[in-house]
Amino acid sequence: MQHIRNIAIIAHVDHGKTTLVDCLLKQSGTFRANQAISSEERIMDSMDLEREKGITIRAKNAAFKYKDYHINIVDTPGHADFGGEVERIMNMIDGVLLVVDAADGPQAQTRFVLRKALEAGAKPIVVINKIDRDNAIPHKVLDAVWDLFVSLHATDEQMDFPVIYASARDGYAKTDLTHVTGTMEPLFDAIIKHIPPPRAHAGEGFKMLAANLDYSDYLGRIAFGKIYSGKVKLGDTSVCIHGDGRKSKAKITAIFHFEGLKRIEVPEAHAGDVIGITGFEDVFIGETITDSEDRPPLPFVPIDPPTIQMQFAVNDGPLAGIDGQLVTARHIWERLVKEVRTNVALRIEQTDAPNIFNVSGRGEMQIAILVEQMRREGHEVLVSRPEVIYRRDEKGNLLEPIERLFLEIPKDAMGSVLENLAGRKGEITNMHHLGDQVSIEALIPMRGLIGLETDLVNQTRGLGVMSHLFHEYGPDRGAIAARKQGSLVSMESGEAMAYALNMIQERGRLMVEPGDAIYAGMIVGENARENDIPVNPCKAKKLTNMRSQGDGKGIQLNPPLKMSLERALEYIGPDEYVEATPKNLRLRKKILNEVARKRAAQSRTARVVAE
Repeated sequence: MQHIRNIAIIAHVDHGKTTLVDCLLKQSGTFRANQAISSEERIMDSMDLEREKGITIRAKNAAFKYKDYHINIVDTPGHADFGGEVERIMNMIDGVLLVVDAADGPQAQTRFVLRKALEAGAKPIVVINKIDRDNAIPHKVLDAVWDLFVSLHATDEQMDFPVIYASARDGYAKTDLTHVTGTMEPLFDAIIKHIPPPRAHAGEGFKMLAANLDYSDYLGRIAFGKIYSGKVKLGDTSVCIHGDGRKSKAKITAIFHFEGLKRIEVPEAHAGDVIGITGFEDVFIGETITDSEDRPPLPFVPIDPPTIQMQFAVNDGPLAGIDGQLVTARHIWERLVKEVRTNVALRIEQTDAPNIFNVSGRGEMQIAILVEQMRREGHEVLVSRPEVIYRRDEKGNLLEPIERLFLEIPKDAMGSVLENLAGRKGEITNMHHLGDQVSIEALIPMRGLIGLETDLVNQTRGLGVMSHLFHEYGPDRGAIAARKQGSLVSMESGEAMAYALNMIQERGRLMVEPGDAIYAGMIVGENARENDIPVNPCKAKKLTNMRSQGDGKGIQLNPPLKMSLERALEYIGPDEYVEATPKNLRLRKKILNEVARKRAAQSRTARVVAE
């Protein structure tokens, strides 16, 4: 047990965390010479989406040997939407590597994960990475890290952190900027010296807290966690103490240990080890697995509740089933159930309509990534606009989720950004001027964040940076103005024609190109005004026997507005869906028929008047 170290790695998006882990695995000799990994490939980013977006979505385990020590590493997501992943990891580890960019300093998402780690009592090591950058300011960054620890109420022991300067890309680390090293050895030595051995007891009976889940088609659910006491052998009869106090018995059918990124089956494991075990089909995060019914469970740590909800519906449009194979309600529900087995921050439920399901999560990005994964697997699904989940207090007052927002913007964009925040019911709590940059902290309703990132990019010419953390459930802040532009809605089905689009673009901005498949009720553009306008993008030029310049000659169309999935989800209105298929993203009205849409709008208006 004295030769085990369990550490998590914390960093803001793009501060080099994944590259650092790869470097540690390579230099510790985990990969053989003939197993060389190219410098471009990031080992820890195993999902396609992680490689494309450059962010960690799923917390993954890895391990390596250094001298006589076995070091377990857990990669943590930096984005607040994946907070469910972060909280449970802290149960497994005794120390953290805080990776900070030597030029950018600590950012808001670092703060989120670090706060969770310090609350769990983890011992930190600060790694100031990318010191090879031309604009690196490691001493100033270190001061900023000190301020961060103070603001997070770190203990005196946690404030006494060791500092390592590193360049993960070039593969070296050092304790002093003046030293010359070519390896990561100073970091390896710091981990062994400063991170304590696991808090575990070898003598008592077996106890383990489930901190992560996976699923195997052959073995069923795999529960990962740290053994707090005792040891476990293959074939042992164990008891799972559930969150609600229920107890269920099962036999341990497999025990997994980590070597590099590989899971290796072992016959037994001891206190302090980070392992995976199978045998329990209904084990969940935070539940205790032990060797006897009489033992008290380990403290149950509930995960922060979901704050945002979207509807997933079966694609009932005219173009359904052309791109994807998995299109029925059964396919979508089975995929959602599979996701919830391992993604504990998500909640799913069926609704009164058999073809619509409610999916709740921490943020729109988390749910958008699920939709993106489903698209790539061949699913077709309709997704509604994100809506926040309200609560009521004991007195019956309405409460809504409030987020703490962090902005970094250029000084000359300050006026328009503050005006935007005011319209979204944001309250400025702090503001700092740093040269040409302004740092703003604000409390803002989660509703006010929907679409804010797009506005920020436009108002700061792409120079603004934002991140946010869940703050609390607070009193309802009142109405927030929705999107100001209406939609240009097709009233015909067919193929988009350049001749028709040329006339439509005078009304607003197009979202389709000539040749695109169109159906009635599909949104083909953004109206410059607030109301929706029915248009016909499929109208062809009438050709007569009179001499003419020909079809489409002399037409100049503006480039269409192409949206990513996250942007489309922010953009749509309450009566609209995003249609996500493996090859296309389309925006459409929930009710495709124009007459039925008008009737539904009239009945809604009548209901509001009656109330």
